[in-house]
Amino acid sequence: MSHIQRNGSQASIKGPAEYFTGSVRVEPLFQSPGSAKIQGANVTFEPGARSAWHTHPCGQTLIVTAGLGWHQCEGEPKEEIRPGDVITCAPGKRHWHGATATSAMTHISIVQADARDQAVNWMEQVTDEQYLA
Repeated sequence: MSHIQRNGSQASIKGPAEYFTGSVRVEPLFQSPGSAKIQGANVTFEPGARSAWHTHPCGQTLIVTAGLGWHQCEGEPKEEIRPGDVITCAPGKRHWHGATATSAMTHISIVQADARDQAVNWMEQVTDEQYLA
């Protein structure tokens, strides 16, 4: 049996200040049925907004759908991301992502929870110096 999740049927939430800097909106898209524990969300970052440093025990896939953003894995250079780009973050790899300083960015985030039902491990905020470097 299939199920259609209608656009707008789930309330969006403001990205918590504990995990994000700036204005971020998270719109839940889906949670897979059964034991797979896969979930997706549409996340919009206003200019200057970004996530805190974090990891995903099972990895993360980002699909950029609008705007212009930045993504950075620890120890690697910051990279520009744009619509159509698909970013794969390896399990346990510390990283952040968000809008550029002057452009908003929207991406679909797809993650899987581990056996402990954990999909993300949040860490400290990305500093302005790290963000603008």
